[in-house]
Amino acid sequence: MIYPIINGIPCLINEKNSVFQIDDFIHYRDLFFQFSKRSILKDVIKKILPSISNNIKAKKNYKYFAEKHINNISNPRVLVLGGGVLGHGMKSIISYTNIEFIETDVSLGPRTMLICDAHDIPFENDFFDGVIVQAVLEHVADPYRCVEEIYRVLKSDGYIYAESPFIQQVHGREYDFTRFTYLGHRRLFRYFKEIESGSVCGPGMALAWSYKYFLLSFFQSRLIRKIVGVFADLTAFYLKYFDYYLVNKNAALDAASGFYFMGQKAKTILSDKEIIRLYKGGF
Repeated sequence: MIYPIINGIPCLINEKNSVFQIDDFIHYRDLFFQFSKRSILKDVIKKILPSISNNIKAKKNYKYFAEKHINNISNPRVLVLGGGVLGHGMKSIISYTNIEFIETDVSLGPRTMLICDAHDIPFENDFFDGVIVQAVLEHVADPYRCVEEIYRVLKSDGYIYAESPFIQQVHGREYDFTRFTYLGHRRLFRYFKEIESGSVCGPGMALAWSYKYFLLSFFQSRLIRKIVGVFADLTAFYLKYFDYYLVNKNAALDAASGFYFMGQKAKTILSDKEIIRLYKGGF
């Protein structure tokens, strides 16, 4: 099959196994990211308003991921899934000029280098030294297949860094499928040896999101929902600051907004019995 190149970006979508069609990209249809509906005013308002979200560990985690693992490899090559826009905290790893980043997405974002679906990564086995998948696996139809693909394209000693939500409401419209507990997230990466894992967004953020979406549930009108959303942001943003105290507490694992996993490709599979023993929440 001949795949098109759109504005210099190869579109390598396997239509048989994807919810996306090549025609979607040829005609610049809005998919996950609705870039055509963005405006300068909207971006300015977003910058002015306080955010209820707070990813506390991403910047530090990316720096550690780069310095301790990827940066020690000769000519390292890292795949970024969902890399159409720069993820939170990623500036701390993108700044490493010796690392070659292949930034992919299913949207024609400002940083998209290659359009592909994580269910069918268009690279050969053992190709990458590292893979980054931040806030993506909740938006794919089959996260287990995607992780199997990540495992396949990683070299035998390759590294993975992932972030996925637990307590977060739907934020990807029709492209929003799955949430993971701490142990559920660990099981997703059972083919990997753990380096680090834990909460990346804490219970304070989870509470702020729940409050906001509770208020939004009363309204269907887009205009009213935008007004209510602004009100919620202004009255709940402070809750995220509790997470600086809570994010490292084991009891907070049962109520966190999201988790991270940093690991290395392994030859053995972590069994479900072993996973159950890893519980360290508050009960």
